[in-house]
Amino acid sequence: MSELLALDMAILPPPDIRMRAVQVSAGLPPADFEGLRLDEEHPPHVTLTQQFVRAADLDRLLGRVDEVLRGRPPLTIRVTGAARTPGDTVWMAVERSEALTELHARLMEALREFERDGGGADAFVDGDARPADVAWVEGYRVHSSFLDYGPHITLGHAGAAPAVEPFTFEAAAIAACHLGRFCTCRRILRGWSLR
Repeated sequence: MSELLALDMAILPPPDIRMRAVQVSAGLPPADFEGLRLDEEHPPHVTLTQQFVRAADLDRLLGRVDEVLRGRPPLTIRVTGAARTPGDTVWMAVERSEALTELHARLMEALREFERDGGGADAFVDGDARPADVAWVEGYRVHSSFLDYGPHITLGHAGAAPAVEPFTFEAAAIAACHLGRFCTCRRILRGWSLR
């Protein structure tokens, strides 16, 4: 096992929303497939933080997450539609609500001391990661957090964003996930239930 782990603190949608995201992912054009489809081994999620951490620090890190999540109520998550990057990645866009951005910021600050530089492909599940995956996790704090936080549920790849009508759901499940290729949540290391 690598000394470092690629870690994602994520919201796991309830089963009906998970199934909806999996169905949209499965319906993306086969010609645009680059290796990412949501399924049981690649569950839909909304990232709260990503970082490389020392495997030896994991228990202390999870204890810190306990403190941040203790007594926190479920979140109302609003999906506003679908979107696409110029690089053909498509996702369900999630509204930056005050409660969601506050939880993101609290976790980013609480886990800052555990963040490590120098992670590579071996920090991902089965050592399977693209250079873009490594760069994404390495640069998450600088490029994708706080004012640059863009919550979403990645669906896969397509030449155009799929049709996704806006909807809202209650999110009560948070998980610490070991990341895999395409920064997917591949292995749940621990879960929490917001009450």
